[in-house]
Amino acid sequence: MSRKSSISGAADLQRRQWLKVAGASVAAGGLALGAARAKADAAPAAGNDSDVLDVAIVGAGLAGLTAARDLRYAGCESVVVLEARDRVGGRTLNYDVGGGFVTEVGGQWIGPGQTAVADLARELEVGTFPSYYAGKTVILGGDGRAEIDLEGTFGTDEAVAAKLSRLSRDVPSGAPWTSPKVGELDRLSVGDWLATQGIKAEDRMGWNASISLSGGVAPAKMGLLHFLSMINSADCDYAQLDSIKHSAQETRFVGGSQILSIRMAQQLGDKVRLSSPVRRIVGWDRDVVMLETDRGTVRAKKVVMALHPALCHQVQFDPPLPEKRHALQRAWPAHSPARKTAMVYRRPFWRDKGLNGHIFQTDGPVFWAYDNSPPGGEIGVINAFVRNALVPSDPQAAKQMHMDLYAQAWGDEARAPVSYHDRDWGLADPWTLTCVSAIPPGFWSAHGEALRAPCGNLIWSGTETANIWAGYMDGAVRSGHQSALQALNALRHV
Repeated sequence: MSRKSSISGAADLQRRQWLKVAGASVAAGGLALGAARAKADAAPAAGNDSDVLDVAIVGAGLAGLTAARDLRYAGCESVVVLEARDRVGGRTLNYDVGGGFVTEVGGQWIGPGQTAVADLARELEVGTFPSYYAGKTVILGGDGRAEIDLEGTFGTDEAVAAKLSRLSRDVPSGAPWTSPKVGELDRLSVGDWLATQGIKAEDRMGWNASISLSGGVAPAKMGLLHFLSMINSADCDYAQLDSIKHSAQETRFVGGSQILSIRMAQQLGDKVRLSSPVRRIVGWDRDVVMLETDRGTVRAKKVVMALHPALCHQVQFDPPLPEKRHALQRAWPAHSPARKTAMVYRRPFWRDKGLNGHIFQTDGPVFWAYDNSPPGGEIGVINAFVRNALVPSDPQAAKQMHMDLYAQAWGDEARAPVSYHDRDWGLADPWTLTCVSAIPPGFWSAHGEALRAPCGNLIWSGTETANIWAGYMDGAVRSGHQSALQALNALRHV
């Protein structure tokens, strides 16, 4: 613990030093920031009008809010964050389950190596606590039931996992398309590769669950090259990506993951504008960019696009974006929504039976249920990732289905919940096309080079652009830091 804290503290100090250097270089370059802006003896050009901001940020998730916060730390007050939803947080969202407690219905975990989001939490004074996995996991298959202690893992085969770990060393997490084995690996899905490994039937469930949770799709639809780049982020150790213990699902935030965005937005105040979807961006190749929103037009010198690549495709660009960038946005998987449910009980009664609240189904609507109770176990909360097509759309019917399944796993006490919550991200709003990016085979070979390449005054951000932990909350924070530095450096030359 002490070593991780020292590493994270050093990373935080280094980031602050970089921001100070960037802020100083901007000032040295003659950019008017904050109070100095009013004193600038600017020439009468459209780009220097008083209503032209230095930076407009599209998206108030972790990436966009982190970028805005960093810009302010560097002395840049001429910033606005435009958010389409009526809330902040993007793909993180808390549900109030009563009694002052919440459960997360979007992204929620962090783990070893995810120092950027851990540093942010410390700065915002948000505490963390370990995910609960002590006890036995229940495996359900038809009418059958078994209990097994997976010891904080998903039960995947260690020898096969070791092969994936070795392969990931040749696939850079930030640029998988530059791998020396790209031609060989990007032709295959994870399912194609697993089919050659002689995996036992009883082990297939663990692989299906693990990859579906990490990538949002079954192994047959996940590109092997992309999956290896994810493992590369986890220090080339599949176990660090896959499991709960010492892995990416190890730690939760006190108050739920959305609290990070909420606190950043509170610090930014009126610089965050909600219910302001950007419909059209004009003149991204000129000195001043115009962003047309549902609540008026914003003009800025630089624009940070902190949103999902496929969502960028819904914005009209004038002039059209370069063909390579346009093709990437058009081809990016745009509809892989997740559905996440929460059943709330008066107490976590399953723990009394030596069970950890985790359920895997070999076939059925719930592919993983887990204990998502608050730190002290004051109430019991079971979250579940479900197969949407197998769960009734009617909330009452879906609740009954969950109660029947949980009763099969833990007994009739599961039939007396306090409340039930259901979040289908595919229906929730038009701004969440997918929770995670299920990148298919062949995608990075065709489109990788366009991922981060700037287009005029547009800077691409969001977790999908991160050099490590892309697709995770940590990747979102890292991309926010990077885009803030890009914006400051670009402003220096204005």
